[in-house]
Amino acid sequence: MSKKVSLASFNNSTYQIGAGFIKNMCWYLCNYLFFKSACPHYGLKVFLLKLFGAIIGSNVLIKPHVNIKYPWKLTIGSNVWIGEQVWIDNLDLVSIGSNVCISQGALLLCGNHNFKSENFDLITAPIILEDGTWIGAKGIVCGGITCRTHSILQVLSVATSNLEAYGIYKGNPAERVKERIIE
Repeated sequence: MSKKVSLASFNNSTYQIGAGFIKNMCWYLCNYLFFKSACPHYGLKVFLLKLFGAIIGSNVLIKPHVNIKYPWKLTIGSNVWIGEQVWIDNLDLVSIGSNVCISQGALLLCGNHNFKSENFDLITAPIILEDGTWIGAKGIVCGGITCRTHSILQVLSVATSNLEAYGIYKGNPAERVKERIIE
């Protein structure tokens, strides 16, 4: 027995972006012009994020072609590197600690849809990357996940559950493969 699903009834009416229409449209333009482009001006990017409500520490480097959904839902510590083509789809809060590396093409995805609902209702949950975390190239961190201090998500891996402190994880879904030892 199959049940037809109609996207005509798709509804996100309960979701709040946390900013008014004008602020959101201004951010959309800034994101397009300065973040999603090849703009190399790191200081300008940090300034713009702060202007739109992000909380950012010192020495934050944001490479070109980065997409950030809502800066007012973003906190970044100090000494953070965000690689090219990273997508921070922060429909909910994203907290990035200090000394964190988010490598090229990584995705931080706070949103999903309820497949049990005929309307595919939007589900959001925050993401926390604690101090010393490294998200490998094209790694994916799903909503509701905390990557504990100094954990590593290897290249092309998907974090669907919390990463333990000093754990190295790989695969889809990511599984702990060894302990991170810092010398």
